[in-house]
Amino acid sequence: MQHTIKIDILNEKALDLLKNLENLNLIRLHESTLQIKDTSAIRFLKGKMTKQPIEEVERQLKELRGK
Repeated sequence: MQHTIKIDILNEKALDLLKNLENLNLIRLHESTLQIKDTSAIRFLKGKMTKQPIEEVERQLKELRGK
């Protein structure tokens, strides 16, 4: 029985575990599966900012710049 799944790896340790499973001939990893993306900053910042009207953002920028 063979199944193909796509997963997102959230922790580098998980990739190590998958590679170990491949070494034991329990799973097979494909090159496209091994594409590593640096999403740490995205995950850290996701949901941190709230939507604001452009006028409010411009006002805050002017205030920070001292204009």
